Amino acid sequence: MVQSFNFSGILNTFRVLCNPSLAMPHLIVDDIRQINFTNLKKYGNIKAIGFDKDNCLTAPYASDIHPSLKGAWQNCLTAFTKDKIIIVSNSAGTNDDTDYKEASNVEKSLGVSVLRHKDKKPAGGHSLYQHFRPIEPHQTAFVGDRILTDVVFGNRNGNLTIWTSKIITERGDNKAALVLRRMEHYLIRFLQQMNVKPPPHPAVNNTEAAAVLNVYTNRNKD
Repeated sequence: MVQSFNFSGILNTFRVLCNPSLAMPHLIVDDIRQINFTNLKKYGNIKAIGFDKDNCLTAPYASDIHPSLKGAWQNCLTAFTKDKIIIVSNSAGTNDDTDYKEASNVEKSLGVSVLRHKDKKPAGGHSLYQHFRPIEPHQTAFVGDRILTDVVFGNRNGNLTIWTSKIITERGDNKAALVLRRMEHYLIRFLQQMNVKPPPHPAVNNTEAAAVLNVYTNRNKD
């Protein structure tokens, strides 16, 4: 399945120029193995969690969880339960997905729902809110590998944003994503040098950054 052109992604680039904090994730990890899902729920008051799919959970356009991430995915399912987890993809579940066949395949494979939505990330936050309500946006985390789609999507919606900075594989990914992802890494380094902070969020507002990493991540664990 090939993604159609993402007009929302282009338009929201200008929002980032006006408000760079939209591009800064609250937490940066290598991949989902570094997320302590139990502590995220217990100490961060996070009650639901959304994920991008491609290069966050699966190889590009694949349906199965990547083998290296199976343990972490099970930890997430145990911590949040499947009804409080959802996949928000710019491929599966969109209008590019004929009869939502790919969404159905992913649901069978990963064991959680795939959001059906017309507006591609970083637009479409209302669909995520409607799915999880009455859970509030600040009680929802969003995890993804892309800055200008996943992180901006979550920050615009008031979610706790987690950026998985190391992708699974470039094989099979579309060329535009390959180029933009490299640019996003440069963007994050520049914003960090400029001391740009992510939007305020109650899970991190009153905690020192180092303490947040210790509580919400498994950086020091095998």
